[in-house]
Amino acid sequence: MSELPPCPVCSGEFTYQDGPLLVCPTCAHEWTPVDENAIDENAVKDSNGNVLQDGDSVIVIKDLKIKGSSQVVKGGTKVKNIRIVDGDHDIDCKIDGIGAMQLKSEFVRKA
Repeated sequence: MSELPPCPVCSGEFTYQDGPLLVCPTCAHEWTPVDENAIDENAVKDSNGNVLQDGDSVIVIKDLKIKGSSQVVKGGTKVKNIRIVDGDHDIDCKIDGIGAMQLKSEFVRKA
């Protein structure tokens, strides 16, 4: 028999499963179990480990030289409405004053 987690509210150990929910008979709290295997290992994460999604705003954490140009994206620049893409540079965005760019998620943090 599989071990069910204790209640997150009262830490009761007598939880039981009722369909897709887990129920605590002590405090009547109901919750959906978190499946550790459901965590997407291919999710794009920022420099702090936060998962990034389309539409998020991020802040550049260091000065980034733009390849083929003399321009620089300064650290602290806020980038709004990012798009997650596949590839080496996993963020597609538009930076004010510079234009369309691709960034690596390791050089940004979630705003």
